[in-house]
Amino acid sequence: MPKYPYLKQDFLASIVVFLVAVPLCVGVAVASGVPAEVGLVTGIVGGLVTGMMPGSSLQVSGPAAGLTVIVFEAVSEFGVGTLGVIVLIAGLLQLAMGFSGIGRWFRAISVSVVEGMLCGIGLVIIAGQVYAAAGLKAPETGIDKIVGLPEAFADAFRSSDALASLAIGAGTIAVILLWTRLPKAVRSVPGALAAVVLATVASLSFDLPVATVEVEGLLGVVQPPGSDAFGELADPAIWGTIVAFALIASAESLFSAAAVDRLHDGPRTQYDKEMIAQGTGNTVCGLLGALPMTAVIVRSSANVNAGARTKASRVLHGVWLLLFAAALPSALALIPIPALAGILIHAGWKLIPFRQVAALWRGHRGEALILVVTAVSIVAVNMFEGVLIGLGLSVVKTAWEASHVKLEVVDKGAGPVQAYLSGNATFLRLPKILDSLEALPQDRPVELDLSGLHHLDHACRTALENWAERHSAAGTEPVRMTVATASSTGAAEPVRATAP
Repeated sequence: MPKYPYLKQDFLASIVVFLVAVPLCVGVAVASGVPAEVGLVTGIVGGLVTGMMPGSSLQVSGPAAGLTVIVFEAVSEFGVGTLGVIVLIAGLLQLAMGFSGIGRWFRAISVSVVEGMLCGIGLVIIAGQVYAAAGLKAPETGIDKIVGLPEAFADAFRSSDALASLAIGAGTIAVILLWTRLPKAVRSVPGALAAVVLATVASLSFDLPVATVEVEGLLGVVQPPGSDAFGELADPAIWGTIVAFALIASAESLFSAAAVDRLHDGPRTQYDKEMIAQGTGNTVCGLLGALPMTAVIVRSSANVNAGARTKASRVLHGVWLLLFAAALPSALALIPIPALAGILIHAGWKLIPFRQVAALWRGHRGEALILVVTAVSIVAVNMFEGVLIGLGLSVVKTAWEASHVKLEVVDKGAGPVQAYLSGNATFLRLPKILDSLEALPQDRPVELDLSGLHHLDHACRTALENWAERHSAAGTEPVRMTVATASSTGAAEPVRATAP
């Protein structure tokens, strides 16, 4: 048996992934406010470093559209020179989480929060890249980007240069959408790559007045962070960005791994090891001054669909990226920026979970509300705080549902009043419980049956005992409380609360 039985399949898959990765690496870098080659550096590290490590054997890592917004904000606030430090520390945090076994716990994050995060990112990407497609400067905040779109379109239609730029962006999106309807043999070339090539040819052929990618050379963009950059760690504001990088990159990578596992029958993802692999990759990216990386579902699904069988395909894709960046950097300078904007607008659109929102609204409106609030918060505030708001809402919703309690009162007009509590009695529902009990007749004996409770926390137990003592003092007989025992029969034992 040959030593590498799947070499042919992995080799062919690596070519496909490389062709998918090139326009995305460049597009994400330009949209993040850094040189195009920086995106290629991250893609190379994702292939050669993360690609060799255990975790998820078939998913592919590199710069992701999902981090574009937060990276752009970080570069704008702290500068390109500090980006490496932020990515480095975020990578070390991921390593710590991986080695401590936290990786698998990311699967417990509410899907609604993750979908809301992707939706908010998608909206901000689309709004921001519309300005790039028109050759205009985008406002800084997400809400300003969206609110300013009508004025931006009005300005674009008054300028022939902006119209030409918009035409390139719109044409790029059209090619990507139509490419899926072409014969299978043609679709062996990724639609995004074909769209960029066609846009470049059109721009050169008609000498269109559109901006193109600025090239600095691969070695010129590799800038390890200096002492001044590490000095920025004294600023408390930078730590919020670092934590956001680590958490969002980890969540996106591990959710991508779960999605990729559904696409193939090979070995399943080892989540803690995958977290370590992502942390190692981001640590190296930070040392090189590159963009942060995540596992990218677009590249990963292309890898699986192209027939990859082992991690060799993603390692080889990193080799091809390195050769391309070293041998053909001048080719990047020909790419029109509006073409890259078109690719990212399409990528942003795919991040918006239209079907999931509709399905959640039909079956779980609370979850749908969390998704929408998370997305709106990201657009209106920023990425990190938007995700925290979503997580907070998710925790509150879970706590509220877990504390569901029902009080049923049976009063036959004679004899004791019977009250039955069932469900989960926690402090969250304590005011409602006490209001109902205090409304019971004060001059009648009460039998309070707690055997239907699944959970009774300390606050509720203490409050019920205090109420029973007050009622017993005012009534003719002590309150009789019945609680479930730990016996397997579910029998109950009487507990009498006597007045002091």
